[in-house]
Amino acid sequence: MSTSIKKLSGQAFLAFPDQAPLLLSELSERLKVNQQASNIYGDLYYFHDLSLQNLPYWARTCMLDPFILHFDSIGQAAAELKKIQRNWAPYQFTSFRRAQLIQEKLPYINLKDRTFPVKIPDSAMGLYTLIDEHTLIASAKTSSTLPAGKLTFIEDHENPPSRAYLKIQESLTMANLLTGVELPGTESNCFEAGACPGGWTWVLVSLGAKVFAVDRAELAPELMKNPLVKFQTHDAFTLTPEDVGPVEWIFSDVICYPERLLEWIKKWLSHNPNLKMICTIKMQGNINWPLIQEFADIPNSKILHLNYNKHELTWIHTKKEN
Repeated sequence: MSTSIKKLSGQAFLAFPDQAPLLLSELSERLKVNQQASNIYGDLYYFHDLSLQNLPYWARTCMLDPFILHFDSIGQAAAELKKIQRNWAPYQFTSFRRAQLIQEKLPYINLKDRTFPVKIPDSAMGLYTLIDEHTLIASAKTSSTLPAGKLTFIEDHENPPSRAYLKIQESLTMANLLTGVELPGTESNCFEAGACPGGWTWVLVSLGAKVFAVDRAELAPELMKNPLVKFQTHDAFTLTPEDVGPVEWIFSDVICYPERLLEWIKKWLSHNPNLKMICTIKMQGNINWPLIQEFADIPNSKILHLNYNKHELTWIHTKKEN
């Protein structure tokens, strides 16, 4: 029995579930990729002779140095992957049982839903995908330290006032992973724009932070009674930094045009360029990529597409901690 490895030129991009059209649109419109995918494996799109420096937001993770591995047995496949590096995660679209058996022979990594708050190890994470029972495509070098670019949480179906709480849990976890910034805590003062019904506020007060929450409608009754929450009925975007007072964190999941959000962000950063901010960029129809680039060009900014995002992106502003 034997194995063989064939190095591939190009890159492969793993789309978020049900969002492959957005990935392909971004490759074409933002990144000017003018070729069709050479091969498609479920939600994994491989492009021959492609080498992007700027990677698509709508990819969960990217195979940056892919290869094809031919093998006879499950043990051979696992052994060859372990020779390359320790950490490997599967993306499965076929031969599910065989992929599971390969994964069981690899060193353990956590593929389960996480309990928030959680720290994600900043270590290399390979990705492999079975093409058939004796062939897989893989890359030790990927764009994400998350297993298959996936971060999901054990859900609380009783206490949060909305499922939006999962977005802030993911964005705070990613901010910590990418920049080292600590999560808001008992010494933190936060301002949340458009807070109703309170999913994000609920997460922040559960961390012990104080929250000045502003919206035209009140939060869930339990949050309105919470001593860590100060609520004001108002259009949050019209409040000035002087109206709000000293804060370290600013949050927005407001449904608004990206142009208005960008103007609001710049107002706050002109007041204090050291603010930590997390905002959802809600897309209105076709994506205005030059406008999204304006968000990306703000110093100390990162743009992500989260597992809990849909037709939207998340903008994070925080300096990288030592």
